[in-house]
Formats: sequence, C-alpha cells, structure tokens
Amino acid sequence: MHTADLFAPSPDDAQPIAQRLTKLRQTLHHHAYLYYVLDAPSLPDAEYDRLFQELQALEARHPELVTTDSPTQRVGGRALDQFAQVRHALPMLSIRTETDTTPAGAESFDARIRRELSLTESDPPVQYVAEPKFDGLAMSLRYEHGVLVQAATRGDGETGEDVTQNIRTIGQIPLRLIAPTPGTGVSSLPPEGETCPPVPAMLEVRGEVYMRRDDFDALNERQRQKIAAGAKGEKTFVNPRNAAAGAVRQLDPAIAAQRPLSFFAYGLGEVSPPDAGGPVFATHFDLLQTLKSWGFPVSALVQQAQGATELVAYYNAIARQRDSLGFDIDGVVYKVNSLALQRQLGFVTREPRWAVAHKFPAQEMLTTVLAIDVQVGRTGKLTPVAKLAPVFVGGVTVTNATLHNEDEARRKDVRVGDTVIVRRAGDVIPEVVSVLLDKRVGEPEVFTMPRTCPVCDSAAVREEGEADYRCTGGLFCRAQRKEAILHFAQRRAVEVQGLGEKLVDQLVDASITHTLPDLYRLGLTALANLDRMADKSAQNLLEALEKSKQTTLPRFLFGLGIRHVGEATAKELARHFGQLDAIMDATEEQLLEVADVGPIVAKSLRTFFDQPHNREVAEQLRACGVSWPEGPPAERVPTPLSGKTFVLTGTLPTLAREDAKALIEAAGGKVAGSVSKKTSYVVAGTEAGSKLDKALELGVPVLDEAGLRALLDVEFH
Repeated sequence: MHTADLFAPSPDDAQPIAQRLTKLRQTLHHHAYLYYVLDAPSLPDAEYDRLFQELQALEARHPELVTTDSPTQRVGGRALDQFAQVRHALPMLSIRTETDTTPAGAESFDARIRRELSLTESDPPVQYVAEPKFDGLAMSLRYEHGVLVQAATRGDGETGEDVTQNIRTIGQIPLRLIAPTPGTGVSSLPPEGETCPPVPAMLEVRGEVYMRRDDFDALNERQRQKIAAGAKGEKTFVNPRNAAAGAVRQLDPAIAAQRPLSFFAYGLGEVSPPDAGGPVFATHFDLLQTLKSWGFPVSALVQQAQGATELVAYYNAIARQRDSLGFDIDGVVYKVNSLALQRQLGFVTREPRWAVAHKFPAQEMLTTVLAIDVQVGRTGKLTPVAKLAPVFVGGVTVTNATLHNEDEARRKDVRVGDTVIVRRAGDVIPEVVSVLLDKRVGEPEVFTMPRTCPVCDSAAVREEGEADYRCTGGLFCRAQRKEAILHFAQRRAVEVQGLGEKLVDQLVDASITHTLPDLYRLGLTALANLDRMADKSAQNLLEALEKSKQTTLPRFLFGLGIRHVGEATAKELARHFGQLDAIMDATEEQLLEVADVGPIVAKSLRTFFDQPHNREVAEQLRACGVSWPEGPPAERVPTPLSGKTFVLTGTLPTLAREDAKALIEAAGGKVAGSVSKKTSYVVAGTEAGSKLDKALELGVPVLDEAGLRALLDVEFH
C-alpha cells in the first residue's frame, strides 16, 4: 500500500465513518512505528498532526467507536489510588551476574556452557546472542488479539504492579501490533516491502523501560525552571534510571506522559500454544527479529556471536561505545541462541543456566581531596567522607566519596590534598579507590576517626569485631531522630498507626519533635498545620498515639532501637528481668545470664543505658503515660529454633526480609549477615547472590520461603 493512498479520503461522506476511523488509526500507528522504532519518519509533523486531529474530531462525534488501541488513548484515564497486583503467568526471573568484570568473564561463561553441554574441544563453538544490559526497569507487556491489554512491573519476579495506563504513554510501545492476528482479521500496516508472521492470540513481551540521556537532561532542565519559578514539590532527578522508575510508578498517567520514556524488547513471557496461531521459533535471535517486525523496538546493538572469542570481542566493542550511547548500560548480556539448548540447559535456583549478565568495571577518574568529613547515618554509623573537587564519573558529577571506615581510610592512606582515583562502585556509590602517592605534597595529617559523635557529642564506640564506629546517642542524636521515631512507631514496636516517613520528616524538619517523648506532647493545632494534614487526620494520629501508650515491655524495649536487640532478644530480656528498671541497672555479668544474650549484646545494652540522655528518654516516655504490665521473671519456654542460625538472601515471594527475620527470631533462631560453617540454614529467594553460592560450597542446607514456613510450622498464606 502506498502512502498517498492513505490520505486521499477526508470528508465523512467519502466513506463510512468506521472505515475512515480504522484507516486513520492504521496510518497513525504505521507512522508512529517509523518515527519511534525505526527512527525513519516519512511524514511531515504537520501532516501527522492533521490526521491525528481528524481522528480526535471523529471520535469526539462518535464516542461509541473509540477503541482502546487508538492513538488518541495513549494519554488518558483517571488517576489511580494505587496499583493493582499482577501475578506473572511465567515468573520474570533474574539472570546470574558474572563477577569477573574483565573480558575473561565471557570466556568463563562459555566454558561453563560447554561443560554443561558436555562439549569437547573438537566440537564447534556455541552460538550466542549478545545484547546490552540496559539500566532501566523490567516490564512485561501482555497483548490479546494483537492489542495491548496490560503492562506489569517485574516486582519480586512472581508478582508485579499493573502500570498499564502509564506504559500506554510510551510512543515506542505499540498499542496494536503490526501483524495479522489469527481469528480477528485485523492488522496494522507493516513497513513497505516487509511481511510479518502472525501474532499469537495471547502474547507477553518482556523488555526494559528506560530514559534516554538527552531526554533526561531535558527533563531536569524543565524541573529546574519550575523550581526557579517557585513551584512547590518539584525536584531534579538523580539519574535516568530513577527518573524512569518514578515515571512508571506515577499514579496519574497525565504526569507520567510528561516524562519521556523509551523501551527495548528482549524476550517473551507467556505465549498461547502454536496451534492457537503464531510462529514457532528456533533461536532467540529469530524471536527478536520477529518482535521487531511486529512493531517492537529491538536494540541495534544486539548481535549473534560464535563462541568465547566473539563474546569477548562484543564485550570490548560495547565497552568502548558505552559513553557515546544515548542511554545508560552497566554491562552486556549473553544468551545461548538455540532455544532447544536453552531448554536442555534449564535453570539453577530460578536462574537460567543459559544466560549471564556480564557487568563492566566501574568507571574511574582522578580528582583531589579537599577535606575529610564524618557523616552520621540514620542508624548512628559514622562514615568518613572525602570531599572532592567536582569530577564527572559514571554519568554524574561526584563531589563526595565514601572512605567506608577508619581502617579503610588508613589502609588507603587518604589525606587532605591527595590526588585520588575515584570510582562509582557498581555505578551507584562513589568511592576512593587509591591515592597517587607520587603526587602528594608534604606530610598531610593522617585521618583519625573522632571518638565522639560530630552531631550530638555522644560517645562513638567501635564494637569488637566490627569495622564501624557508631554514635551511642540513638534517642538523642539529631542525625538519628527520624530513624529512632520510625523504629519506635513501627508495627512490631509500640505501633503508632498513621505515623509514616513523610509525616516524621515534617515533624523533625519543622523542629516540632526532637525526641520520642515529644510525640506524646503533640497538639491538634500543630499537627493540622502540617502539609496534607487535615483536622480529622490530626485527630486520628493523636488517638493512635494515645492507644500506643498501652504496650508491652518487649515491644517498648525493642522500640528503643538498642543495637543488636531484636524482638526475640527483647522478649528474653523481659522474661528474665520482668521490669525495665532491672534491665537498665543490670551489669554485663547479669545480662549474660539471659538466654540469647552474648558479650556483644550485653555490652551494647550497658553502653546504651550508660548514656544519661537515653535513660532520660525512657523515663520521660513513662512520665508521658507509656506503660506496660511488669512482674516477676517468667519461666523459660522452649523455642523450636533455639541454637539455629539463619542467613537471608534474595527476595522471597511474600515475606519481606524483616518479616522473615522476625519470624525466625520469634521462634528462638538467630539471623546472621554472612554464611559460615556454623550457619544452620540459608533462606534464598530470587536474585540470591554470593551468599547462596557460599552455602552451596559449604554444604549448608538451603530453604525457599515454603521450606522456612514448614520449618517454623507456620501456615502458608
């Protein structure tokens, strides 16, 4: 069909309205594909706009003929209160990360594949598909009879969020596929001279939503203009990935439409069976080419590669292009091309054996250390931070870099005035890699961590076996106020319903709340004057605070946020001593008599209650009416997981990590941060990393969520 034929009819009486609407939609879909996907527009913008306006006018006069795949429906729909949950018919699995960030990582992957396939040196090389590893947001698009009906985020791999309205605003994502759909007799227009295989009746396409660098820069410039004009609630974005993720999760699709997003397709999810229509693929590369023919953008950087040699060549070539690409990537992905071999290779721990993500080494630059400051985190951790002469690394301007802790700063011998190599480790956290000693001038002072908190002047202590110093003024330190309040108010502590992060930010930033007792001195007027707090909301919070005054000693003790004192330990302390005063006055020797309390926990408790302001906060809370039943020590009740140590890794299907930890501790078990021969079990979810590898290496039993629940004898919900 020639372009001229598409534009000839214009008046309503030249042809039936429905036929004209169909032709207009086909035409606009076709030219959107040429513009967004092929980057080869063949129609002037003014002519496209004229046809679009004609379509809008006809649909306005005939709303009964409006279809969901019409180009006019890309931006529309009411704002949502929340996103619905979507259960993926086929899980969106993670891909194993190759830890060797040199080109040799490609050779390691090829060697593993050949071993799995029992190939010898005389066998031909394995054919792969190599593609960029996009730094965006994984997305699943569901099409029924060629029409987009649902878009869902990856979520935990099993369940994501329905973001269809926002995804419809992305011009690169087709609302109707460019191919005939069996049983419908409907199709859009393929590019001239090309043919398309039929689309299955049901098709899920997996890909990545991202934001181009130029679009990101333009978006931030618009944000800066809004801020300069005095607009409230506006901000600039840190990087393209965060901007893209924020756009996808906008509850109002009209706002999402203002954020310029793009898309690359890279695979399939659920597909209707072959007898229901659609092609049967032999290779992953054929699959990608078919996706492109149906109207999906597929990266032009995708290539087939024979064996390790061509994988290494691809890795090096993309690494050289990385900075000049129009979008961010953090590595490349290799996949076995043959789908039959993919099925033969299968999966290990919910990761495909036939694919790997091969990351690039973090980018590095030289700069100068202007000063070394100490920052106090929300949990009291003291971190030395190098203040740097601004340097552009990994796509952003870096002015601060972590030195991690005193030992690391000493090991690297970082001093003020030094010339250093700065790296954005993992493309996220800038760090000082090393010092160029030959450029050092004179003998600058060696860095020493202060022994008092630079914010509240409380003692800074370093526990045995730990690398970090921590401020001991948890209930008093200004840097820790927000974290202390949120911890105290959480469901598993005293539980103040309605006291969330945004409200705590306002209370602390406005200097309304300085310490925990201030919560119980809040008045209706002060609360109602806060942003988005009406009288009813303020009254509800006051009622929740009043209700929270009646608690238990374990909940109160846990709510104080004492380091190393989790829920299980708080229960043991309450059971052993029966009264708060007895716990506050107990010596380390007396604390060591408590089940589940070792030297580290005993010292942490003693250090906490030796700080006068921490005891004062506890006394003031009691004076404000916070109370609980007290009595004599209770008899010890056996727990099913006593003496068992667990390590959590990856994302579990339904349990948040803190919830899993709480269940284990409530049953008497302990949760550790690293795997050793003393570990009893490793609980692994999706995207489990090196901890799972270590468990398998040491022969530590590995559980999934169902296995953990069975061990706990908790009914699975």
